[in-house]
Amino acid sequence: MIEAVIFDFGGVITSSPFEAFNRLEEDRGLPLNFVRTVNANNPDGNAWARLERSEIDPAAFDALFAEEAAVLGHELRGSEVLRVLAGNIREEMVVALDRLAGAGYRLGCITNNVRGARGPGMARSEEGANRFATVFARFEHVIESSTAGVRKPDPRIYRMMCEALGVAPSACVYLDDLGVNCKPAAAMGMHAIKVLSARQALDDLGAVLGIDLAG
Repeated sequence: MIEAVIFDFGGVITSSPFEAFNRLEEDRGLPLNFVRTVNANNPDGNAWARLERSEIDPAAFDALFAEEAAVLGHELRGSEVLRVLAGNIREEMVVALDRLAGAGYRLGCITNNVRGARGPGMARSEEGANRFATVFARFEHVIESSTAGVRKPDPRIYRMMCEALGVAPSACVYLDDLGVNCKPAAAMGMHAIKVLSARQALDDLGAVLGIDLAG
């Protein structure tokens, strides 16, 4: 029996940061998915991973990311990547959160994020931070990688959420836009849903729970 639904934030509740990265790449004349390529090298020890665990600050990330980009043959500062991180809220997902809460489901959020912006949603303006805050308030518990010092896909962060909510992994559904983050959730017994779009996510989640979330 499902008791809790746990969400990623960027790319699930908001539009995908990868879309913003692609726009940045186009503007700068960089290869498509260059930012993702940089972040895929040494994925647990590169500048991006270290920033999400708060092992380095944004200033250090700016320089270290630039070094990693240069190794791959292009110029790009880390600060430019951070400026485009915050996505737009998918309002249909917010409606679904309210429906889930009304149906009695526990709600949690696990987000890989960074310090140096406004709030856990990494907003770049006060207005954006306030809009994100109204969404985060819907979750019973939020785990931020930059605060916890551990990031997805480390299995510890999923266990931390289960402990905080007091539920077994088998009683949880987990949604994330990255397959690599879904795998450890599924391995520990959660029903994992890879998010490709808001509609697909709500259809899949509704099918698991037996309720209409996309209508």
